[in-house]
Amino acid sequence: MGGLFSALGSFWSLIVHIVDPLCGPVGIFTWLAPSTILACGDTGWGDEIALGLQVTVSVALVTLPIGLVIGFLVALGQQSEEKSLRLAAGVYTTIFRGLPELLTLFIIYYGMQILIQYLLDLAGYNGPPVEINAFLAGVIALSVVFSAYCSEVLLSAFRAIPKGQYEAGDALGLHRGRTLRLIVLPQLVRIALPGLTNLWMVLLKDTSYVSIISLADILRQTSVAVRVTKEPFFFYGIACCLYLALAILSSFVLVYIDRWAKRSEVRR
Repeated sequence: MGGLFSALGSFWSLIVHIVDPLCGPVGIFTWLAPSTILACGDTGWGDEIALGLQVTVSVALVTLPIGLVIGFLVALGQQSEEKSLRLAAGVYTTIFRGLPELLTLFIIYYGMQILIQYLLDLAGYNGPPVEINAFLAGVIALSVVFSAYCSEVLLSAFRAIPKGQYEAGDALGLHRGRTLRLIVLPQLVRIALPGLTNLWMVLLKDTSYVSIISLADILRQTSVAVRVTKEPFFFYGIACCLYLALAILSSFVLVYIDRWAKRSEVRR
């Protein structure tokens, strides 16, 4: 089994190297900066920055679905007929929209370690101290913040859908779950999509916070390069270009998704 996982890991590493836009076979640094401080390999910082790009994209892509699911559930709770659910959802959004993202990250990164260590001590654990994976802590922190804002966007979209849509589903004999899936959700996606696209852009920028807990994202890697080379303007300029490139690429993808979501609308 270990050999299988090792083979899968090697295969995945090969795929990542092939599609790497910076240090892959057709990467920007590979072709345009082979003899500079951005060269890939031991002679430059290209590999480190490429790794930072991969980490940044990975954090954002893993956070997005988790945040969407949690935000959707919180939005459902906010419009629930059960008072306790509405109260819990309201407290959740108030806390994580009110706290700074960096403070939320610190609370989850350090607080989870303290809590888990405390519970293990109660259970009689005498092993080495518990350390939380920085990637996991970053994803959890960004997910709860993203979900808090996402829930408000989805809640507004829910309220924009006429109650007659639910009544139509009841009249057809559909269960509320099927009404939500077949009638409400397609409309919800179209209404909420502009707000969600803005949140995605914010999420891309917020990934830079994970550099504080030593996760090797774009900002962390360029900051290390700045300390070693004493070239702050150059490397922070590279970081700016990478974030802008991600934003531009996201804009093209989001335009396509918006057209796909509106494909069934009647042309006027």
